[in-house]
Amino acid sequence: MVGRSHSIPPPSVIDRDMPRQVALPDDICTGRNFTLIQRFLDQEGLSCRIRAVIAVWEDGRQEQWRLHCFADPDAANAFVAHFGGIAFDPKRDRENGRARGLWRRPGAYKRILEIGPLSVPEPLRN
Repeated sequence: MVGRSHSIPPPSVIDRDMPRQVALPDDICTGRNFTLIQRFLDQEGLSCRIRAVIAVWEDGRQEQWRLHCFADPDAANAFVAHFGGIAFDPKRDRENGRARGLWRRPGAYKRILEIGPLSVPEPLRN
């Protein structure tokens, strides 16, 4: 059995120690956009961990989102001010507060192609 690396904390520890989380659609955080995000974090001296969550809308559509998790509320606010995103509360937004629960979203699914300075790369748009 493959074990977890000791340098990567389990999801429950990230949720406990880094509860200020910002959600962005996973496909908007790839390629050039990943580099933009990483460069911003480095330039601002911000530390975050990345987690994933599956968002499920009332119409049954599902999409994977990437959570940028911060311990410092000012760091999370700086990230949102620069990139946008949706505030995610791991205790409230995950099913029953479970570390691996789904994110139930209200309303109908609407794909996000652009947010702040980020946009979904052309090959992933269809």
